[in-house]
Formats: sequence, C-alpha cells, structure tokens
Amino acid sequence: MRAVIQRVSQASVTINGLEKARIGLGLLILLGIEHEDEPEDAEWLSKKIAAMRIFSDEAGLMNRSVQDIHGELLVVSQFTLHASTKKGNRPSFIRAARPEHAIPLYELFVHLLERNSGRPVKTGVFGEDMKVHLVNDGPVTIWIDSRNRE
Repeated sequence: MRAVIQRVSQASVTINGLEKARIGLGLLILLGIEHEDEPEDAEWLSKKIAAMRIFSDEAGLMNRSVQDIHGELLVVSQFTLHASTKKGNRPSFIRAARPEHAIPLYELFVHLLERNSGRPVKTGVFGEDMKVHLVNDGPVTIWIDSRNRE
C-alpha cells in the first residue's frame, strides 16, 4: 500500500463538475493499493500517517501531527501510484489491485485512519475520474510504502 501525503492549507475533490469533498488545513492522502496488500498494510499505514509529525510548532519545527493541530483528512484512491515504468514509455499498472480486492482495503484504510487519528476522514469516490485541487503547504509531500517498514 502506497501513499503520497501532502500537507495542505486546502484541498478538494470534484467529480463530474460537482464538489464531493473539501478540507482546510490538514492532509491530502493519495492512496494506491496493490494486489499483495492485506489488512495489516492498512493498519500500519493508517497509524503511521495519523502520528506523522509534519506540521510546524511555535518554533517552526515539524513536531505536530494532524491530530495535534485538529487538522482535516482527505483520502483519494490513486492506482497510478503502482505504475511500473521499467519498459517503454507507457506505464504498466499490473501491480495495482483489482477493484474487488482494492475497494474493501480502501474502505478499511479510511475507517482505520479515522480511528487512529480521532478525526473524520473525507474521501473521493473509488474508481471515478476525479479532479483534485490543492494548495500544498510548505510544500510538504511525503511518499510512504507499507512494503518499506524498516
């Protein structure tokens, strides 16, 4: 399970011209699920993100989590995080999980992130063509993969 975490001052998701979700200060999480991912990956990743200290304290140091600042959370599914670009110029998405495997893990991740952060989580819609608008704060962008825990 891979995530691109962006510290944002605001973010939103629009589907077919209609705004589905909007957040202010917090985290936009682009989530990619591969066919080998299991519930343990969702548990580990949600705990890691909920506790990640990437918000500034009074001294300007990144010492606060999204919980600490009472920030907002927005999760958007993004299978392209598992693109392979080893051969040719057209990415392969063979490692990305099929919807029947990915959707339950996506929903589990959202549930666990709410539990582990103590914050409500807004979402896009799995598998839809979404327009994501964001103002990256910092900019701070972090890539994390549940396969690289050590």
